Amino acid sequence: MIIDIVQIVSAIALIIVIILQNRGSGLGAAFGGEGNVYRSRRSVEKVLFQLTIILAVVFFITAFVNILF
Repeated sequence: MIIDIVQIVSAIALIIVIILQNRGSGLGAAFGGEGNVYRSRRSVEKVLFQLTIILAVVFFITAFVNILF
């Protein structure tokens, strides 16, 4: 039961973090229209990026544990 709750919360948080990352990029970047070849992540972007990775790992671990039990 606790694993299910953790998985649901991590899924919702992952969706929110991904939406927040895409909010600043605009419609042009969605179709590959971004002009920057390389751009470093700073402050909030970097935190959102790292949080996305952590939440994705937590989600997949809970999904795997949920399959086993």
